[in-house]
Amino acid sequence: MLKELFSIPNLIGYFRVLMLPVFLVNYNRAETAAEFAAAFLLLVVIFLSDALDGYIARKYDMVTNFGKILDPVTDKLVQGTLALAVALRHPRMWVFLVVFLLKEAYMGIMGLYLMRVKKALNGAQWYGKICTAAVDAGVLILLFGPGMPEAASNGILAVMIAVELFSAGMYLKFHIGIIRKKRQTESEEKR
Repeated sequence: MLKELFSIPNLIGYFRVLMLPVFLVNYNRAETAAEFAAAFLLLVVIFLSDALDGYIARKYDMVTNFGKILDPVTDKLVQGTLALAVALRHPRMWVFLVVFLLKEAYMGIMGLYLMRVKKALNGAQWYGKICTAAVDAGVLILLFGPGMPEAASNGILAVMIAVELFSAGMYLKFHIGIIRKKRQTESEEKR
């Protein structure tokens, strides 16, 4: 178990988590172009380390069950930290942050439930991947687009909220289908 916890890909994942508060403090304190550039470089390191841990895990057969949990949790922590960074400078971002946290709480609860009843997860659906890409793009634009007109930033926030709600609704429909199918199978087995 210790070998799994301290595999190189998982150590890189821990590094990513530890870099998040460093990024958040640096970004929140940034006022000059050089300070924003330094915060951006920290973010690049976080993103590159994500690619690196996955590459090492697959290339050197270091994929672990713990890593399968750590990586997506870390991805969501990165997204949440970036959204928080934006919210500290754009007050309307708090609406998105609440929607994001509610959706992720729901996804976490359903993930645990599905692991318990099915013993396996299906992975992200297409609408989840689109949501992640849209939110990442929107957050990055808001993070590093200082001086953007308020109407433009509000439009980006509206799109991000809409995509989160769409994804949440699609996952709800997907999960209801899984639960119904499971109940139907159990009912047929009892006959």
